[in-house]
Order: sequence, then structure tokens, then C-alpha cells
Amino acid sequence: MSVTVPPSSLADTVVERLVARYAEAADPVRAADMRAYMKDIAPFLGLSSPVRRALHRDVLAGTPRPDETDCVAIALRCWELPEREYQYFAVDYLRRHVRRCSSGFLPVARHLVTTRPWWDTVDALAAHVVGGLVAADPALRADMDAWIEDEDLWAARAALLHQLRHKDATDTGRLFAYCERQASHPDFFIRKAIGWCLREYAKTDPDAVRDFVARHREALAPLSVREALKNIGG
Repeated sequence: MSVTVPPSSLADTVVERLVARYAEAADPVRAADMRAYMKDIAPFLGLSSPVRRALHRDVLAGTPRPDETDCVAIALRCWELPEREYQYFAVDYLRRHVRRCSSGFLPVARHLVTTRPWWDTVDALAAHVVGGLVAADPALRADMDAWIEDEDLWAARAALLHQLRHKDATDTGRLFAYCERQASHPDFFIRKAIGWCLREYAKTDPDAVRDFVARHREALAPLSVREALKNIGG
């Protein structure tokens, strides 16, 4: 499903301020180091997390709460800008306002997950945005069933990770089924995600995770097993 940037006066204000403030604070030396650390996935402005947080307070000062259209516009416009810090702003903004978005926001979330993807944006979108949408509308679990089968590994990773914050509300049937479905996946990022989501759920039900790993140890990658049992043994 294609997504388009809707008109939004709030997005106009926020993005204009953001570009101006980021340009003033850019650090080319740090930017080169950040780009190298992140495997050259995108250019950077060289803004550390504390600097970005301070700039965001300035950028958002006096702005109203967004509606869903504003969230769509701000996220998509940030995704069109070249430097990675703009995508970080969009992710932070969506995390803050995901409750203002309906289940209809999921196609936009998928676009963000699968466009210019890397773990630095995908993981936060999965746990805090996609996960929030699914928690608010369980009907979206069917979409997660489709994502876990997707050839795009970042969509599959997002499906694995979307329940990271669900704790007692975790749909354990889907959690374990997704891990089993992708157990033989050759990519590091999927294998790591399997271990991570199991390790996180182990904080809620360690016996269930130990049992799952014991029953599927031969199918799971050693990395997935190590991560899953990291804090509980087994």
C-alpha cells in the first residue's frame, strides 16, 4: 500500500523549525564517526541523543497536540530528509503520540519499517508504535501474522518484536509461533530478534520460555538460544 504525505500546518511548522535547529547544531566531525558506526546506512548531522532531546524541546515548544494526520505528515516528511537524525525525531514523536493514532496508521508504520530500514529505527517502531497499535486494536494481530511471513526481513523482525512491552498481555501463542516460524532464518537480525523477544518474555514467564527453547533447541540458532536464556538459564 502506497502512502502519501497529507497536508498539515503543524507538520509545516515542526519540520521548518527542526531543519533550522538541527542545522545550527550540526557537528561534521561527530557526523562522520556516527555514519561509520552505523555502517554508512545514511548521512548524519552529528547530533548526540542529549543534544537532540534539548533541540526537540525547542522545536515543539508551544505546538498543539497532533492528530493522526499530523503524525503521518511529520513522520513521512522526516523520512524524506537525508540525515538519520530526522528519522530519530519522527520515531520519538510517534512514540509520544501513538495513542492518538488509529489502526489505520499501521500501513504508515509498515512504510517506515521497510523504508531506509536499520535496527536503530525498526526496533523502536516495532516495540513502541506497531506494538501500541496492536495493543489498542487486537484485530491488527492478523496483520502481524502476515508480517511474520514477509520476505522483507525488517517487517518480519517488527512482527517478532512488536510485543516486547506487552508483558502479561503478551499473546504467547503468536509469540512462540512466530519464533518457531522463523527459527531457521539465516539472517542475524531475525535470529537476534527471536532471542530478544523470548528473553523479554522470560521476565514474565521464565518457565514458558525455558520449555519452548527445550522443545525447539535443534531448530533455533545458537544465537537465539543464548539470547533467550541469557537471564534465566536452562
